[in-house]
Amino acid sequence: MKISQRLAAIIVFMIIVWSGICLAQTQSGQLESVDRIGTTAAQFLKIGAGARPIGMGSAYSALATDILAVYWNPAGLSRINRNGEAVFNHGIWLADTKYNFAAFSINVGAIGSVALQVTSFHTPEQPVRTVKNPEGDGRLWDANSFAMGISYAKNLTDQFSIGFSLKYLSERIFNASATGAAMDLGILYDTPLKNLTLGAAITNFGTKMRMDGRDLRFNNDPLPQQGSVSNVPSQYRTEYYNIPLNLKFGVAYKAVSNDDYSILVAADGVQPSDNSPSINGGLEVGIKNIIFLRGGYKSLFIENSEESFTFGAGLRYDVVGTNLKFDFGWADFGRLKNVQFISLAIRY
Repeated sequence: MKISQRLAAIIVFMIIVWSGICLAQTQSGQLESVDRIGTTAAQFLKIGAGARPIGMGSAYSALATDILAVYWNPAGLSRINRNGEAVFNHGIWLADTKYNFAAFSINVGAIGSVALQVTSFHTPEQPVRTVKNPEGDGRLWDANSFAMGISYAKNLTDQFSIGFSLKYLSERIFNASATGAAMDLGILYDTPLKNLTLGAAITNFGTKMRMDGRDLRFNNDPLPQQGSVSNVPSQYRTEYYNIPLNLKFGVAYKAVSNDDYSILVAADGVQPSDNSPSINGGLEVGIKNIIFLRGGYKSLFIENSEESFTFGAGLRYDVVGTNLKFDFGWADFGRLKNVQFISLAIRY
């Protein structure tokens, strides 16, 4: 049996296992799903990188053949057909928070492809309010989340690619902080059916995180009515929390592809550790391989989800031996309004 056939069998097996997990989760009832919501740290890791994936409903596990693969499916790094690619993504997220993502990759020939990535999530400064000073005590607080990682990918065969990422994680709220580490694993498989690609990824498999810092320390009088001891150094005890592990399986099909226009459809099945399983779907129409229009739907089958329709557009232009890409993505968040993403990438 050829290597590609063996790997295809592994993919089918993983899809069957995932389907069983989804079925078991559905039968267990909605209560279990609700109990898991809000039980993980580093929630910024769940914000998708890149305007193109956002516009396509985050259905990108089998489409990740560009630098954005470092977030969605690291195996796709090996499919970049030039020396490498770089991208910067800025997102206006909910409640005036800001999301930024940057990455670049280098193709090192037969060895494979490597990439570096940086993610930051920032909340605006707010006054520190206390019981004595409900309008603020003169200090300002904010929160920042940060991730930095390195990725590697390689084509094992003409049809099959593997990749992984290692990431350092950090979160800070005022003077308290937590750190952790995570790993992503991904595979891409071009099926014998023309223009049909399968992808799978496990993201954010890593350590637990716990907040610590001077804001959790205080002086306490354990026996206020007895003795002379009035200041005993004390500390609030915080718990360890998992990071948001996610299992994704995707399919992408290029229904039409010629010099005038192209039509690409994709879908992802998603099983997060802190919510119900769901499906994301997306569509992209290309005109002359220059203008691209996109639409999608996210979090299908999640009850009471605020996420739904997504839209996007993109431009590609070749200049001086490089390929420039500008993309815009928009996603509806219901009562929470919407988010917008802008990405600029260069393939060199």
